Amino acid sequence: MHDTTALLVELGAVILGLGIIGRFAGRIGLSPIPLYLLAGLAFGEGGLLPLGASEEFTAIGAEIGVILLLLLLGLEYSASELVTSLKTQYPSGAVDFVLNATPGAAAGLMLGWGPVGAVALAGVTWISSSGVIAKVMTDMGRLGNRETPVILGVLVIEDLAMAVYLPLLTAMLAGVGLAGGSIALLIALGTVGFVLYLALRHGRLISRAVSSDNPEMLLLVVLGLTVLVAGVAQQLQVSAAVGAFLVGIALSGEVAEGARKLLTPLRDLFAAVFFVFFGLSTDPAEIPPVLLPAALLAIVTVFTKIGTGWYASRRAGIGPRGRWRAGGTLVARGEFSIVIAGLAVATEPRIGPIATAYVLILVIVGPLTARWTEPVASKLQAVLAGKRSKPAVAVEQPMPSHDDLTPEHAGRDSD
Repeated sequence: MHDTTALLVELGAVILGLGIIGRFAGRIGLSPIPLYLLAGLAFGEGGLLPLGASEEFTAIGAEIGVILLLLLLGLEYSASELVTSLKTQYPSGAVDFVLNATPGAAAGLMLGWGPVGAVALAGVTWISSSGVIAKVMTDMGRLGNRETPVILGVLVIEDLAMAVYLPLLTAMLAGVGLAGGSIALLIALGTVGFVLYLALRHGRLISRAVSSDNPEMLLLVVLGLTVLVAGVAQQLQVSAAVGAFLVGIALSGEVAEGARKLLTPLRDLFAAVFFVFFGLSTDPAEIPPVLLPAALLAIVTVFTKIGTGWYASRRAGIGPRGRWRAGGTLVARGEFSIVIAGLAVATEPRIGPIATAYVLILVIVGPLTARWTEPVASKLQAVLAGKRSKPAVAVEQPMPSHDDLTPEHAGRDSD
């Protein structure tokens, strides 16, 4: 078969298969990410039906997928929102980093991967999945809950931290020394600060320059600008993903809204290709040996993320029930963990299988913890309270705690 014909056949089959998988995931109420990863494992090297002709095209599509993921994420936030989150949520962000990056770093060192592998695995276990979490909160009708701004604040801190973490990881993966890594970090910090300054002071001018009443022109300008900036950022070793994220932050208002509507379908397509490509680059035979360490790491980081949500919500004055909900909601890992592992896999191939297994576990467990952490914790607290009250002859019944939701949502939470 001619190379072009084989490419079209394989590519068409992959995209059609992704569509079917996505519909099936929606029917059963599951994120499609684990199914995309499994599809990649099935059609990669060592899988059921390895793809050959479309591998190079899929790799390029995966790069575009990462760029669009970060661009759309940046479009969700304005520079002022990021600055406000930094001012109010930085203690929670620090606790989040210590609790969730430490297990990954420790596991990387215990597995003998060295400092670079440890830093990469720390990022995999640290960053929650904004996409999965947003979908879970929407599906469960929790967008109006009082703990939701706290969850979003933690996610914003994580996303902004990526702008510093990714360039540092890229420099380490390239084998750059301490001086080179410091320069890369300074360039990243300077770039982030410069973009935030431009967005705060001149965001309207930037948006006006990009704006167009013609959807086609708006799509071309935003997409072209993003890919160009991503390429320049990659050349400066700041990471293409960070460059795309900063472009999203710089755009605001109607331009951001219009670009989001136009680019969301493209993002979903190429993001799916990215997850498939990561699966393609992982040998399925390497997954079973790492299932135990991946499962142990997942169990540990489930509890550390719940602790993060509890701490952040307590700082915000949220009641116990909202604290448990926030912690359970933050558990899911997904796109960013795979992005980090995808960057590191060329230097440390062993991170691919364990990252795949880890994300597969937590992207499935995450929606379950979001739903059941608060009811289970409340039940356990009630049982413990009952045991403590038994020896007493007459025990005053504990007053019900103030509901942790705003008055208009009190009825929903008291069910």
